[in-house]
Amino acid sequence: MNKHNLIQEISRVVSTQTEAKAAVNRVFDAMRKALQDGDKVVVQGFGSFHVVMRKSKPARNPRTGEPVQIPPRRRVKFKMGKELLGSIAQKV
Repeated sequence: MNKHNLIQEISRVVSTQTEAKAAVNRVFDAMRKALQDGDKVVVQGFGSFHVVMRKSKPARNPRTGEPVQIPPRRRVKFKMGKELLGSIAQKV
């Protein structure tokens, strides 16, 4: 499922696809802002998103073999909620 499919799914409940698109965009913008600020985003029953800092590490340029240093960076991690994990586990 991509963003367009999500908007179509929500538009079945609300009156128009424009309203659904606005709602989805507001949710994603709020999540993006919270993660940029370093906050944790928790969606009860679904899971949580949080920012982690990756350390700088040595690597090698695959083309030249020259050693390079990868700079530290922020990444988002997702942890599944128990309800989502349970519903996925039942499908197997």
